[in-house]
Order: sequence, then C-alpha cells, then structure tokens
Amino acid sequence: MNQEKPTNPSRKREGDFATREALVATASESIARGSKSFAMASRLFDRVTRERAWLLYAWCRKCDDLADGQDYGGVMNTHHAEVEAAFEEIRSKTESALVGETVGDPAFDALGIVVRECAIPHHLPRDLVQGFAMDAAEWRPRTEQDLLTYCYHVAGVVGVMMAIVMGVDPDDQDTLDRACDLGLAFQLANIARDISEDAAGGRCYLPQDWLTELDISPGEEMKPHFRKRLAVIAKWLAEMAADYEASARVGAAKLPFRARWAVLAAAGIYGDIAREVRAKGEHAWDHRVYTSKAAKIGWVMKALGQAMAKPGKDVSREGLWTRGR
Repeated sequence: MNQEKPTNPSRKREGDFATREALVATASESIARGSKSFAMASRLFDRVTRERAWLLYAWCRKCDDLADGQDYGGVMNTHHAEVEAAFEEIRSKTESALVGETVGDPAFDALGIVVRECAIPHHLPRDLVQGFAMDAAEWRPRTEQDLLTYCYHVAGVVGVMMAIVMGVDPDDQDTLDRACDLGLAFQLANIARDISEDAAGGRCYLPQDWLTELDISPGEEMKPHFRKRLAVIAKWLAEMAADYEASARVGAAKLPFRARWAVLAAAGIYGDIAREVRAKGEHAWDHRVYTSKAAKIGWVMKALGQAMAKPGKDVSREGLWTRGR
C-alpha cells in the first residue's frame, strides 16, 4: 500500500502550517466538547502527540455524530435513508482525505494530516468506516464474537491508530493488539452504560445469544421486569471490559512515559464506568453513569505512579478476541 511519509510540521510552508494550526485549534474545541475524559488524559501527552491525538479524535467524533445524526450527543437519528446518506458522506470524505485531497471539512482534513504525519495504514480508518456501515445497515450481534467484531470496528481500531500516533511502529502487531484491547474495553463499558439510550434509538448491541439465554425478548430489554436479567448482562460486559483493560495495561508499558501515563489514566477513568454500571445492578440505567471530575483527577495522579513503576506481571491474551491483520 503506497502512503506518504510522515510530515514534519516544522518544515511545512507558512500557509500550510497556519492551516494545520487552525485544524488543531478546531480539534481541541471538538475534544473539549465531546469527551472531557479524553480531553483530560490527552493533556498528559507531549505537544506533538497531543495535537495529533486531537486531530484523530476530531475525525472520529465527526463521523460518529454524522452516523447518529447528532451534534456532540442528543437524540439519535433513526431514519434509515438519512443514516445511509450520512454513511456515504463519511465514506467519500474519508477516502478523499486518505488520498491527500483537501476536503474542506475540518474533521476530515484533520484525518488527512494525521495519517500523513504518522504513516497510519489506510486500512485502519477504513476499518472504522466499516463500523459506521454496520450501524447504517442496522446490524445486530448474534454472538459474543459478533459483538467483539463490532467493538473492534467502532473502538478497537481507534486504539490501534492512537497507538501509532503515540509512536508505536505500525508493524509492532503485539503492542497494537494490546492497544486494540483498550478500545474494546472502552466500547464494552459504553455498551453496558448506554443500553437504555441505545434502546430509545432503536439499537441493541447485546448478543442475541445472551438475550435468549436469559429469556429477554428482543426490543423489550428495558421493560421493568427484565431489569434484573439485564443487570446480569451488564455484569458480563463489565467483566469482559476488565479483562481487556488488564491486557491493555501490559501494552502501555511499551509506550513513551507521557503516553503511558495518559493511557493508564484513560484506562482507569473509562474502567470506572464499567465498574459503576456493574455495582449499580438493575439501577444502572436510572441515571447516566459518568466519572466525576474529582475521580478523573484521582486517576491522573494514580496513573502517574503506575507509569513510573516497573511493569507488573504479564497478562496473557490467551482467550481474548484478536483482530485480523
């Protein structure tokens, strides 16, 4: 696959650099609005890595909002024709960005910059786009493996790209698998937390096999008499998230210090979402679960100590889902 070499921003022409600066500023605003958790963790990166992480995030956020018909959250778009039109916009603008065209949309132009600067293999952004295609097709998982495949396409691949942004060699597949694990952990936590919100938008990411096992009727997950059974599924999701988080922490040891610190902080912050959903049981969806600012700051401090410590005992990936390469 032919790709452009990474670009050194300091060697850009003045006009191009001004454009890059503007895109970084827009991306910074995007992450501040879209994810306070990631915004806080990203501050721990060195400047260049932080800017590139923001640029990649801005594209991911824009694609997600286009797919859901949202603007940084809100009620999801459920009109099939509009969802398909949104996906086609995502696909075409992404392809334009990957071949170096100026799209005229800050989020997609941000993707073009970070792909060129970090030599991100083009199949990775395309894997994320495939996740949006799955949503556009109103895809539903039948098995646990289906669920994890979906989690890869909407989050695991983001972990892989972020690892490359942090300096991981695109050929270091073992470390990238660990980075993918962190994305899987995040998405599993999100699915557990957002069961009620997804149901309101006509979506369900719970495997049909699980629903059948617990005798939960499809489309009726949020009925009061199913709450206790749904709490069992939330427990399964939280346990899976914990396994993938533990694996990802092993991979973090291979990152530069500041990147390692940021990743460990993010792992703790998002991990708390899964842990809180599990702890609340059938009341997990009474109010949206989130990590408080104080808890986030606590994880930043705790992660500093973890990043400075010697790597702990290795955690095997045996039995964990593995992406295709």
